[in-house]
Amino acid sequence: MGEANEVISPRLGLPELPVVDFPDAEDQLERGLHWKTMFLTRWAAGSPFVWIDDETTDADQRRVMDNHPGRALVHRVDPTAGLTDTDFSPIRRWLVGCQPE
Repeated sequence: MGEANEVISPRLGLPELPVVDFPDAEDQLERGLHWKTMFLTRWAAGSPFVWIDDETTDADQRRVMDNHPGRALVHRVDPTAGLTDTDFSPIRRWLVGCQPE
């Protein structure tokens, strides 16, 4: 969580990013969804967000797209490879689409 700002962000040249403080347990789990899905959608409160994770599924993607009024990208990373150069293309395209004209 917060450690990503210390370890990952500097390596990628990213600024310090907001960190979601997840609760210890999610009360409203929906079958087939990652435990973070509902919480992240509520936390974002309509603001654009990118969620990069190695445990998300198509169900999480659909749930966010159907229930989050703002722009959102749920990007699954291959858990055996981690975050690679090929992951950055769709993330960059999404971010460029968020830029005000």
